[in-house]
Amino acid sequence: MAKGIIRLCYRKIIDASSQKLWDKYVFDDTYQEFFMQAQYYNQQGKYSTFQELLDNVPNAERLHHLTSSAAIGYIRQLNQVIPDIANQIGKLCLPFSQFNVEIVQSHVQKKPEHRIAISFYSDELTWIDTIDTMLLLAYGQQQEALRDGKFIDTDLISLQPYLSISSYQPIASHPFF
Repeated sequence: MAKGIIRLCYRKIIDASSQKLWDKYVFDDTYQEFFMQAQYYNQQGKYSTFQELLDNVPNAERLHHLTSSAAIGYIRQLNQVIPDIANQIGKLCLPFSQFNVEIVQSHVQKKPEHRIAISFYSDELTWIDTIDTMLLLAYGQQQEALRDGKFIDTDLISLQPYLSISSYQPIASHPFF
């Protein structure tokens, strides 16, 4: 009946072209944090880009984590619901409890070159079926309720760019499935 238990990952890219107000705040504050933290790793001012820092400065990969601190308050404002991914009736609906912030690229003198990605990982979902380009999902592990023929709440989520299945656990064979 159900195909398995999955987690979805949505990778949200935020850069100078981002239009939503929330995105702009995250862009500005993460750039400011990157700029300040990069000064510590680049005290002689030899490097201009994030990649140059990664290539030449020990422990510069810590800039991902240090810069992410500027986004934490904004991520909390989301109330553990993944942004931008709505169900078929237009409601944001995917809960998350894990996320990761990474610097894609940045430049200490050119703010428009700053680009980050926030990967949001959904909580467990029961993948019931795929209908055209949409996933029919139930929240949590619902295989027992399905097996018992109970009604469960579901959502249809369209597959779209930057949304993927990040983990999959098949449902063990059961004589009733």
